[in-house]
Amino acid sequence: MSAEPLVGAEPQGGAEPGGTQGALHELLLLAPESQVEPLSEALEALDALSVSVEDADADTDAERGLFGEPGLPAPKAGWARSRLTALFASAAAAHEAQQLLQAQDFFAGCEVCALRPVADTDWVRLTQTQFEPVPITPTFWIVPSWHEVPPAAQQVIRLDPGQAFGTGTHPTTRMCLRWLAQQPLAGRSVLDYGCGSGILAIAAAKFAAQRIEAVDIDPVAVQTAQRNALHNGVQLQTGLPDLACGTYDVVLANILATPLKLLAPLLCERVGPGGQLVLSGILQRQASELQAAYAPWLPLQISDAEDGWVLMTARAP
Repeated sequence: MSAEPLVGAEPQGGAEPGGTQGALHELLLLAPESQVEPLSEALEALDALSVSVEDADADTDAERGLFGEPGLPAPKAGWARSRLTALFASAAAAHEAQQLLQAQDFFAGCEVCALRPVADTDWVRLTQTQFEPVPITPTFWIVPSWHEVPPAAQQVIRLDPGQAFGTGTHPTTRMCLRWLAQQPLAGRSVLDYGCGSGILAIAAAKFAAQRIEAVDIDPVAVQTAQRNALHNGVQLQTGLPDLACGTYDVVLANILATPLKLLAPLLCERVGPGGQLVLSGILQRQASELQAAYAPWLPLQISDAEDGWVLMTARAP
C-alpha cells in the first residue's frame, strides 16, 4: 500500500514553543494495522531521520507476537495497534510533519500521542555499544576502530558505521566477504560496483588483488570508501560509475535484485575472459528472476545462502 501524495499545510518556519529548533524531536503516533505502511512512507517522505514501529499493546493482555519462517515475511503486516516513533532534526520539522499528516485522508483512525524533544544522549557511545567485531571466517574479521582486535583475527578490516551501506553485519555483505576470503585473488583485478562503504574492495585489497576500482552513484559513498581504504592502508581507485572501464577478473555487485536485473548487460560486459561475476542483495525467492535476467550473458548459480538471502556467481568463458 502506498501513501497518497501529501497535501495541506505549507512548510512552517521557526521553532515550535516548548522545543529548541536545533534539537532532535520525536513525533509519537498511534495507528491501526492498515495505516502503518502509508504512515511510515509518509514520515520518510517528510524527512524523518528514522521511523520505528512497536506493538502499542506490548506488555498487556492484548499483546500479539508476529513470527514467521526465516527469510519469509511475517504472517501479518503489523499489530492491531502500532506505536510509530519518528525522529526529526528539529521541533519545526516535527511540527510540520504533524500538521501535514493530520491533513491526509489516510490519517483517519490514527492519532498523535506526543511531540517532544529527545533527551541529550551520547550518541557516539550508544552507537559503539551496538557494533561488535564481526567474524567472516575464523581468521578474517571486521573490527570497529574502538575495539581490540580479537586474538584469532589474522586478517582485519577496520570499519566504523557511517553514511554508506556495508559494515559487515548484513548477510549479503558477509556472504560476499566469505567468498572473497576463499578465492585466489593475488594479482587479480576487481570492480566493486555499488561499493557503499568500500568494504568489499578493501577486502579484495587485503587479499592481494591489484587494480581495484570501487564505484557508486552516491558521492558520499565514494568519499567514505576512499577514507576507509586509507584507514586500512590499502589503495583503491574510487569514483562514480563512469570510472569503471574495460574488463576485470572479478566483478562484485552487492545491491538489490531490481537494479541488478537492470544492470545485467553492463556488469556482464565488465567481466573479462575467465572472470567471475559475484552478485548479492538477492532474496532466495528472487534467484530465478536473476538467473533469467543474466541468462543471455552468463549462467548464474547460487553459491551461498544466509537468513533468506543468496549469493549468486557466474564464470565467463
